[in-house]
Amino acid sequence: MNYSVIRYILCRVLEFAALFMTLPLLVGVLYREKSALCFLYVIAGCLIVSLIGRRFKPKSQVFYAKEGFVTVSLSWIILSLIGALPFYLSGEFPTYTDALFETISGLTTTGATILTDVEGLSRCIQFWRCFTHWIGGMGVLVLILAVLPLSGSYNMHLMRAESPGPSVGKLVPKIKNTAMILYGIYLAITLIEITALMLAGLNLYEAATLSFSTTGTGGFGLLNTSIGSYSTTIQVIFIVFMLLCGINFQIFYLLLIKKPKEALGSEELRYYLGIVLAASILITINVRGFFADGFQAFHHSLFQVVSVMTTTGFATLDYNVWPEFSRSIIFLLTLLGACAGSTGGGFKVSRLIVLLRSIKNEIFSVVHPRSIKKIHMDGHIVEDGVIKSIQVYTMIYAIIFLGSFVLVSLNEFDFVTNITAVATTFNNVGPGFNMVGPAGNYAAFSGFSKFVLMFDMLAGRLELLPILVLVSPRTWKRC
Repeated sequence: MNYSVIRYILCRVLEFAALFMTLPLLVGVLYREKSALCFLYVIAGCLIVSLIGRRFKPKSQVFYAKEGFVTVSLSWIILSLIGALPFYLSGEFPTYTDALFETISGLTTTGATILTDVEGLSRCIQFWRCFTHWIGGMGVLVLILAVLPLSGSYNMHLMRAESPGPSVGKLVPKIKNTAMILYGIYLAITLIEITALMLAGLNLYEAATLSFSTTGTGGFGLLNTSIGSYSTTIQVIFIVFMLLCGINFQIFYLLLIKKPKEALGSEELRYYLGIVLAASILITINVRGFFADGFQAFHHSLFQVVSVMTTTGFATLDYNVWPEFSRSIIFLLTLLGACAGSTGGGFKVSRLIVLLRSIKNEIFSVVHPRSIKKIHMDGHIVEDGVIKSIQVYTMIYAIIFLGSFVLVSLNEFDFVTNITAVATTFNNVGPGFNMVGPAGNYAAFSGFSKFVLMFDMLAGRLELLPILVLVSPRTWKRC
């Protein structure tokens, strides 16, 4: 284990944490809020620790998969611990555990909250709360790779450990350039949404904070009613950008380099859009009696479907009161999630496609035992290693999900509350049903349950393996 390079990267993470906090600090100064001082203290602490740590240069910048997974996991944990400090020091969160829960929920773009009154927060704390979504949406290590190339070809291990999806590839030969392209697209989408929201009537502060939550597919809002108080035009803008950010960012790159056939030929994209449309139509038919006309029914159905499937977690109303059929569809979409390579969480559409096709192949091989049939996706053969990793991921996913559900059940809450609390945190969605529905929150959960759910949020965002590698005794065993 190359401890020196891990220490070096973690010091870089502290520096970026300080850099991120300058924005809410400026917001606090602009609005003359005392809470701004909390950011100043944390920034100073991060820089001091980083300067001390970086005095000892790493002996070697070479690291492998194990170091990559450990570094990514520790980076997210440290960033969460530091990010919670302004929340706690400001006095606007009752305990450090609650502040940590909110921070991890923000960074993992989950959107689950312990707050009962969002509107009671100061402007700079609200800004930081939403900005954590944007930081976590693409990943802090990806940003570091874009700005500071660390270890030549070895830094692919960092990107692979942090990027969502069953497999990770480079858009261009150099990892640094790939990271820069990803963040360039991400920033461009964010700026376009900010502009669109301002043209629709929001001020710069509202447009920026809500765009951070949308493009990061997180779901933290500025109002207790989430998005329900905004106009239909603004809600449509949210639908468009939530949908865009649930798409693999490689598709945007292919469109930029003028390869539309390859981009739009993506099977995952077609399935993703098809599921959104089919689910919206089914729910519209089921909830038609709840609305004055068919347009309103489709609008709200489409909004909730896009919000849940992209794991954003915004809501225009309390869909907790909808019929069981619609609630069941929303729950299934919670588990499914968005596309690989997007800012969305969940199981991922591409994994589902490969898993279903591997099941189909197994059934076919029983009927025709001598036949050899490969799984194809987008005209290419899916490698056996990818299929195996998806199958292993599915098993680990099920084990952690069921284990977390049992542990959270110690709260003695009802079944639906417990199962959806785990499902929405593990899949980085946020709101579930009953106590944790769009009109509810996670404040009533015990400290133990909150730590279980925090683990689920981190494990879900990092695609399970980095966190499991971190806690594995074998990782730390000297060879």
